[in-house]
Amino acid sequence: MSDPVITVENLSKSYLIGHQGPKEQYTSLRDTLSKHAKNFTRRTFDTLRGKQMLQGDSVEEFWALKDVNFEVQRGEVLGIIGRNGAGKSTLLKVLSRITEPTKGKVTLEGRVASLLEVGTGFHPELSGRENIYLNGAILGMSRREIKSKFDEIVDFAGVEKFLDTPVKRYSSGMYVRLAFAVAAHLEPEILIVDEVLAVGDAQFQEKCLGKMKDVAQGGRTVLFVSHQMNAVEKLCSRVIRLDSGQLKNDTRDIRSIIRNCTIGSDSVVFMKQSRWIREDARFDNEWFSPEKFFIGDQHGNDLAMPINNNIEIWVYIEAKIQQLDPSLTIGYAVFSESGEIIYWSYQSDTAPEKWPIIEKGTTNLRAKIPSHLLNEGAYRVELIGGLHHRVWLFEPSKETPQISLKIQGGLSDSPLWTEKRPGILAPVIQWSRVP
Repeated sequence: MSDPVITVENLSKSYLIGHQGPKEQYTSLRDTLSKHAKNFTRRTFDTLRGKQMLQGDSVEEFWALKDVNFEVQRGEVLGIIGRNGAGKSTLLKVLSRITEPTKGKVTLEGRVASLLEVGTGFHPELSGRENIYLNGAILGMSRREIKSKFDEIVDFAGVEKFLDTPVKRYSSGMYVRLAFAVAAHLEPEILIVDEVLAVGDAQFQEKCLGKMKDVAQGGRTVLFVSHQMNAVEKLCSRVIRLDSGQLKNDTRDIRSIIRNCTIGSDSVVFMKQSRWIREDARFDNEWFSPEKFFIGDQHGNDLAMPINNNIEIWVYIEAKIQQLDPSLTIGYAVFSESGEIIYWSYQSDTAPEKWPIIEKGTTNLRAKIPSHLLNEGAYRVELIGGLHHRVWLFEPSKETPQISLKIQGGLSDSPLWTEKRPGILAPVIQWSRVP
C-alpha cells in the first residue's frame, strides 16, 4: 500500500548568475561611466523588485533543478547520487525548506531533520550541550523529550569531555559527530543526510550507517546523498540519479546502476573508454597539459577489454611540460567500482636516481600494473599529479582525465579457482613448506 511521506511534483529551481563582459584594451572614460551607470540602475531596480542583486555586465538564468518528479514512501531509504553540480544539494535544500522552489511543489509529512553540511543548525558560540537543546527545540520537541535522549546522543557522539565547550572550538570531525547524533536521535519522521559523513573516520561512518538503518527500520524515512557507492549499496533500498538538474534514473536495482557508473567524490562517470585523448584546454595548467592517458601493453598497443589478471598492464601518460619544478609529480590512481581507492602511484615512488627524466616539451611516461594483482571487476583509473606537499594539479576523486579498466579471468594458476575470488585484490602468493 502506497504511503508517501515526500512527494515532489515538477520541481524546478533557477538561479541568476552574473558574468563580466570581455575586457577591452582601450576604453574611454565616457564608456566606463556609462557601463557602471547601467549596472547600477539594473541592480537598483532588482533590489526594489525584491530580486537577487548581481554583479557583472550580463545575467544568465541557470536551472539547478528542472522538472523533477518522485515519491518517497514511509520507512524507505533513498540514495541520491550524481556528479558535483547535478543538483543534489539544491534538491535537499528545497526539501529541508532552506530555499524555495522556482516552480513545482513539494509535500512533506512529518518533522524533517537535515544534516547538509558541517555546522548546519549549530550556533558556534553555544556549547555542545546548549546546541543539543537548541536543535531539539527547532525540531519542535519539548525539553522533556530532549532530556530523555540526551545521554544517548552524547554517548553516540563521543564528545562528553567537550560538552560544555563552545562548538566553534570543535574539530570538523567532532562537529559532524555531534550534529549527526542530534539529527538521528531526536526522532524526526524524515532524516536528510548529505555528504558530511565523509568528514568522520571509517569507524564513525559505519556507526552512522547502522543508526540510519535503525531509523528506517523504525518506520522513518532517510534521504542519503553520498559518492561512496559501497555505503549507498549497504544502506539504500532505492536510488535516484541526477544529472544537470534532471532526474535520469530511479531504480531499486542499485547494484546495476553502480556497475554501470563509477562515482568518485566529485563526479559520476560512465566508464566505457580505456583511452583518454585531449579535446580542449579544460585540464591544462601552468606546469603541464595532459595529451593522452591510456591502458596498453608493453609496446603501447591498446588492450581489448576485459583483460586477464595474469598479464602485465601498462598505464601510459603523454603530457606537455610548460614549466619544470623539482617537486612535480605525475601518476595515476586506481578505484574500485564502488568508488574506493585501491592504490595510487607517482613517477617519484622510487629512489630519486631512478626517476624518469622530465623535460620541457612533450614527455611520455608509463607505469606497470603488475600481473596477478587486481581481482575480476570494473575499475576507474584517474590521472593524478601536483607539486608535492604544495598544490594538487589533478586530485584523486576530483575532475580529472579518467579511463576504464575491466579485469576478467586469469586469476590463478590453480585449477581450484575458476571464478572470481573474494576481495578487491587477487595476488598469486608463493607458498612453501617450512623445513
